[in-house]
Amino acid sequence: MKKCILISCLLLIIGCKTKQINGKTIEKGIGASELNSVEKMQKDKAYELGKRLLMTCNTSKFKPFTKSEATDRVIANSSEKNIKEIGVKYGLKYGDFKDLEFIEMMVNKTDATNIYRFKAHFDYAKANKELRVTMNSENKISAITTKNWKDEFN
Repeated sequence: MKKCILISCLLLIIGCKTKQINGKTIEKGIGASELNSVEKMQKDKAYELGKRLLMTCNTSKFKPFTKSEATDRVIANSSEKNIKEIGVKYGLKYGDFKDLEFIEMMVNKTDATNIYRFKAHFDYAKANKELRVTMNSENKISAITTKNWKDEFN
């Protein structure tokens, strides 16, 4: 009986740790204190590249990603013209970009990527934005998106 209860508790813990989102198996968020050294290095790279992207809101100058920083798809989608337009729009709507605050890392077990969630801070208090940087196993950005901030990952 004790073994049955123990196994049930173990399965419950494992079941609560992962969830399906859009057909992908996502492991619940990992805080900064729980990251290993490789994940910390990836988080720092995601922070720097994400900050460089959002600094376009302040300077209107964007240094394009290199092949060692991002995948070909991300490089193609992040043309200087597109990034400048988004930066100008965010600058008018939210004010100057200040900084990123790391919130959590999600592990996407389906395609072996790590999703780093950052809360973006701007001048205006109404600016409640999130930056998600997805890093692949080659330590390159495979996706980068901004969304309205929600405490729960979805």
